[in-house]
Amino acid sequence: MPDLAGAAEPGESAEERETAYELLRRGHELLRARHNAQAAVVLERAARAEPGKGSILEALGRAYYDSGQHARAAATFEALLEVDPSACYGHFGLALSLERLGRRGEARTHLRLAVAMNPENATYRRALQRSEAG
Repeated sequence: MPDLAGAAEPGESAEERETAYELLRRGHELLRARHNAQAAVVLERAARAEPGKGSILEALGRAYYDSGQHARAAATFEALLEVDPSACYGHFGLALSLERLGRRGEARTHLRLAVAMNPENATYRRALQRSEAG
């Protein structure tokens, strides 16, 4: 009898067997192709497979933000910052999400943190300048 290691269980598709890493890679590919809502679905599966994984939370937050799901993006970036408080992109993504939700004061705080953590990042600096000017 052939070795069936890695074979699908009855009723299980190959897609259901993907590892969290494979799902993350596929999610990144979908983000690059600007299929943001599809990326979110794939990355949600990755997050269920590997709860609390910073790289997955960052990508999922981006997918939510880029697909217009700003409240979900904010919650996901907050979860990322619980796992890794020093994640500059987590502060930046949370700030952008909070701005979209009309929470500008909170957003500015996170933009300041992102800039303080990574002062060379021109994108973070420009976002903070826009926030402080508006």
